[in-house]
Amino acid sequence: MHVSNDSLRSVKVQNAAKGVPRGTFLFYNTIMSSAKVIRSICVFSSKPNQADVERLDSLATTLESNGYIVQTKRLVSTIDNIDTLVQLSKNGVDYISVGNITISQAQTLLPIFYENDSLSFNIDLAKSDITEGHLDILQDIITTKPSKTFNFTYTFNNSQSSPYFPSAVYENDGFSIGLQPTNLSEGCSSLDEWLEKMRDIWEEIYDMFNSDEDFIGIDSSIAPLFEGSSSFINFVHKLGYSFSDTVTTDIYTRITNYIKEKNPKPVGLCGMMLPCTEDFELTLEYEAGNFSIERNVFLSLHSGLGIDTYPVGIDESPERILEILRLVQSLSNKYSKPLSARFVSDGKARVGQKAIFNDQYLKDCIVQPL
Repeated sequence: MHVSNDSLRSVKVQNAAKGVPRGTFLFYNTIMSSAKVIRSICVFSSKPNQADVERLDSLATTLESNGYIVQTKRLVSTIDNIDTLVQLSKNGVDYISVGNITISQAQTLLPIFYENDSLSFNIDLAKSDITEGHLDILQDIITTKPSKTFNFTYTFNNSQSSPYFPSAVYENDGFSIGLQPTNLSEGCSSLDEWLEKMRDIWEEIYDMFNSDEDFIGIDSSIAPLFEGSSSFINFVHKLGYSFSDTVTTDIYTRITNYIKEKNPKPVGLCGMMLPCTEDFELTLEYEAGNFSIERNVFLSLHSGLGIDTYPVGIDESPERILEILRLVQSLSNKYSKPLSARFVSDGKARVGQKAIFNDQYLKDCIVQPL
């Protein structure tokens, strides 16, 4: 499916008039069904500057001229360049990140983090003795500006150069690309058909950029969002499964084996994302008791990338959250597998109450106990 640049510009103007954040589209169920959707073009730069912004614009233009919808343009560097990143976020970059930082660096960064809606970071706990001090960061965010829980995650043995936030980490200069491949499932009657359509897109992007020495690669992770054709749960329903049925099938391992083996230039995470409140049809499974934290960890262990946008009540026991972080750490280390844990909160909802996120990316829901 081709969407004209004029159509994209029109939607962006309409979104801006409505106060919708940059990089956001509210027309998934119409224009974007079966579309070739780029979730993230991400430039990694050791010395970020305006040339990186222009590079992102150029890459987006190339993709759009080839029939792709580009959602967001992102820039990753290091904590040393935070002032420059903040300035560039005002010049056409949708999202910025300082990547992986320490607890002490995070504590210093928090005032800037709260002020800049575009900024993300992560803390890798793979080798840490996880204590309440590590949890203080999450609790501070929930208390001070809960909407920013969306922009922070704990990571474990994280992969470098992923274009997906907040896990992205700088390693080398260059750019990587991440898609929203669930949209390609529209009209597919089998898993194999969808996988083959994804492979065609990876190869098309590879051919487009492989001669560019700055091209780091494609993160072929499955990144669902919203509902309808962009929801992974919607697709498995079309295949005739309930979500609970799929958990004890080989669907997830088949997907992750394929996206690692058939991607012509893999980089980053290349796994199965199960974002609890971003995939709106997965949120419904969560509320129905079908996506417990245990099931999330189980699926992440063999196919997924961890706990993602998972609601947490403000009255949830800190000891319980620490237990989960320690479990994810031990599993990540035991199997040498990148995992993460991103909890979200509206700063008000207790367990059993409805969280109102006021965020179009997150579906409001009744918070379940961990």
